[in-house]
Amino acid sequence: MGGTLYVVATPIGNLEDMTLRGIRVLKEVAVVACEDTRQTLKLLNRYGLKKSLLSYFQPKEGRRIPEILALLRSGKDVALVSDAGTPGISDPGYRLICAAVEAGIRVVPIPGASAAAAALSASGLPTHRFLFLGFPPPKTEACRKLLNGLKEESATLIFYIPARKIAGFLAIAQEALGERKAVIAREMTKLHEEFIRGGLGEMVEAGRVNLKGEVTLLIGGRSRKRTEAPRLH
Repeated sequence: MGGTLYVVATPIGNLEDMTLRGIRVLKEVAVVACEDTRQTLKLLNRYGLKKSLLSYFQPKEGRRIPEILALLRSGKDVALVSDAGTPGISDPGYRLICAAVEAGIRVVPIPGASAAAAALSASGLPTHRFLFLGFPPPKTEACRKLLNGLKEESATLIFYIPARKIAGFLAIAQEALGERKAVIAREMTKLHEEFIRGGLGEMVEAGRVNLKGEVTLLIGGRSRKRTEAPRLH
């Protein structure tokens, strides 16, 4: 009988956010496939775990897939983790998960932290419908094309953006979408956690761009105003 690939969510900042089930799975598997062994070691050390680590990162993840599949076929359980959050969600893991599914290997999610869900839950923007878009295209024209295609979208839009690019992105977003409510979530679950709320134009004009690291940006969807039905005569 083959092994199981566990997709284990890890904390996005505060290591206390690791779930009890996640700790147990990391303890029991034979190997942990991780994005960065240094980051994963911090987590393992926090919970007194000693495991065999196998680096699995973009863009060289394809080289590791046959090795990991071989471990799984031999009956060994493998935990897949990224540096933070849920593997495969704008993090390495998608290709491995697809390969395991195609090979008939059991894939089990171990849910936990997600920057998108955490930011949305505390944003104050509508949560009943949202569209996760991950990292936008790096080139300006491709980014503008993406945003222009979202003009009619009523869902709250969620992006992951490097802080150094947030100013440019906000300007393009305002141009493409018009004035919308927006929230920048940074350093979530960490000591300097901050939620910056306001309009797109306000954020651009205020120059709220002196940020570091990676931020989660949420933009309100297009409002749908109710209109009265025409009266029959």
